[in-house]
Amino acid sequence: MNRIYTQADWINRAREVLPAAGFGNFDASIVIARGDGSRVWDENGNEYVDYLIGSGPMLLGHGHPEVMEAVLEQLPKGMTFFANNAKGIELAEAIVEAVPCCEQVRFVTSGGEADMYAIRLARAYTGKSKILKFEGGYHGMSAEAQMSLAPSQQINFPTAVPDSAGIPQGVADEMLIAPFNDLQAVASLLTEHDDVAAIIVEPLQRIIPAKPGFLQGLRELCNRHNVLLIFDEIVTGFRLAYGGAQERYGVVPDICTLGKIIGGGFPLAALGASTEIMAHFDKNVVGPEKWLMQLGTLSGNPVAAAAGLKTMEVLRRPGQYERLRDLGQTLMDMQSTALTEQGITHQICGDPTLFDIYFTDANPVDYRTAKHGDPKINEVWNGALRSQGVFKSPGKLYPSLALTPADLDLTRSAFSHAAIAVADALVSHR
Repeated sequence: MNRIYTQADWINRAREVLPAAGFGNFDASIVIARGDGSRVWDENGNEYVDYLIGSGPMLLGHGHPEVMEAVLEQLPKGMTFFANNAKGIELAEAIVEAVPCCEQVRFVTSGGEADMYAIRLARAYTGKSKILKFEGGYHGMSAEAQMSLAPSQQINFPTAVPDSAGIPQGVADEMLIAPFNDLQAVASLLTEHDDVAAIIVEPLQRIIPAKPGFLQGLRELCNRHNVLLIFDEIVTGFRLAYGGAQERYGVVPDICTLGKIIGGGFPLAALGASTEIMAHFDKNVVGPEKWLMQLGTLSGNPVAAAAGLKTMEVLRRPGQYERLRDLGQTLMDMQSTALTEQGITHQICGDPTLFDIYFTDANPVDYRTAKHGDPKINEVWNGALRSQGVFKSPGKLYPSLALTPADLDLTRSAFSHAAIAVADALVSHR
């Protein structure tokens, strides 16, 4: 008779073979067994409305029937080849058609890998070495990206601080750090440093919106100083709009990175730019000294490409983004109503397609102001939501197109319950 393993059993097994008992991504105290549509179930059978959605890629929900059909059609034909395949070429065509800055793309497997190559590409194209990034901006796990991602101390700008062991000082020396939403700081740094290859930025930094004119201002400064502008659209691509932040905000970068949604839930990401910039991936065009070597065993694999193509086809249908924004706005309003009824000070930060709450009366505009007045209150909020069947990241809520009226009803009730829990916690802290 086969043993049935509980969640506690799986957690104990994980402790033996995984550092910190997890994959490094999420709370290791929960083990997800399966997902279907807008819901996930843990190994104890507890059911949740899923607002984590794999950290963003499952915009259509889990197991979307058309995506599943596309994947199942591809599987018997082959799972990966390392060589070119038709599905990958079709996906590249679809991306180029959708994303303003992309005349050509190169596939990789993860968003962090795409960001790493985007930085390297900018250096190869410009012949300059320094990269300007914004404090708190997330661009994957490369050495450059781990500079001033989540510094615990406020260090004077533009000094870069590593957030990981194992990174040499030489990396920090080539990084400049600026506060998000501060054009004056960026302008000053570009005036002082003539060796900046690129600025890399999330158009929506985690959940912090760019101030009106900020992205346009970056574009103008980059033009003036011959610096490339990189949009990290791993999260915002095909989420804020079909053409991503570039379409939503009307600002076209020189290079962009894409991930999550373009793989339909499978490991796939990409970077794209003009044909001139992307020529650095072609040794026959730029020569061996300017050639940027890039390869990956699973890059552009046909199963991920098939899933991404079908996901993008569904997203092109009329009304999809209007519905996503309506769902997101409804959820934002539910949160605000529940917290306001309990007299709890809060700020809802982000875009209807991606947002969350800060328990503060300050306006979050950059890493240093995007803070909870008391971080423990956020733990109470998220813990109460999970106890009521709402599954989300501690700092983000991703709406999906799979949400149903029943999901919204459950979520409304969970928000009310969590607001009462927060109010009680605030009283006990006084």
